[in-house]
Amino acid sequence: MNNKFIFDVDGTLTPSRRSIDIEFQRFFLDFIYANHVYLVTGSDSAKTIEQLGQIIFNEVDRVYNCNGNDVWESGVNTYTNEWVLPTDAGHWLEHKLEESNFSIRTGNHIEHRPGMVNFSVVGRNANVKQRKAYVTYEGDHSERHYIARGFNAKFPELEATVGGETGIDIAPRGSDKSQVIKDFDSFDCTYFFGDMMLPGGNDYPLAVKVTESIHVADWRETRLRLEEFQKLGIAI
Repeated sequence: MNNKFIFDVDGTLTPSRRSIDIEFQRFFLDFIYANHVYLVTGSDSAKTIEQLGQIIFNEVDRVYNCNGNDVWESGVNTYTNEWVLPTDAGHWLEHKLEESNFSIRTGNHIEHRPGMVNFSVVGRNANVKQRKAYVTYEGDHSERHYIARGFNAKFPELEATVGGETGIDIAPRGSDKSQVIKDFDSFDCTYFFGDMMLPGGNDYPLAVKVTESIHVADWRETRLRLEEFQKLGIAI
């Protein structure tokens, strides 16, 4: 069977920026042992391990951190993209940070990761309460989509996509999650689970490249869909 299962992490396997549910962790580890499983996330390896645990990180077939710009197999780093954000793009983001009407600032607003950066108005240091405040603000203003559209118009060689609850992922155009599909054979049946599948979301570029994309609301729905796949014989 050439069925391959690819998963986003935040909002798909875990609550955003939080650890995996213990019971679901056991279920998912059993699923990993029986199937070909891959992870693709905008987060770095340290954050992925913090959220999922070292065992899951090591036991999946491959982990594509930083949208595929930092790749791991069996706990070993096999590839890292050394791209750095251009200075003028960084200044543009700093201006948008100053321009935002959202009042809370927690620091680490432009987080450099292998092959990409993550931009966040509230900042990557925000606690759960501060993140929720931004999510509420974002729901009323769609600020991230506004910033991403402006960035893409200003810097056409780069690409900004909305990811997670508070961030925007930025990388050279084509260095988004869709780049991982090159590692799969044309005869593979690829199933991708994610929560940001709509245009402008950071799961969308890969969602349109796989055999089937499964848009989920949270990890609970991910588990339900996996159980359905097992009943249908698509997964073991």
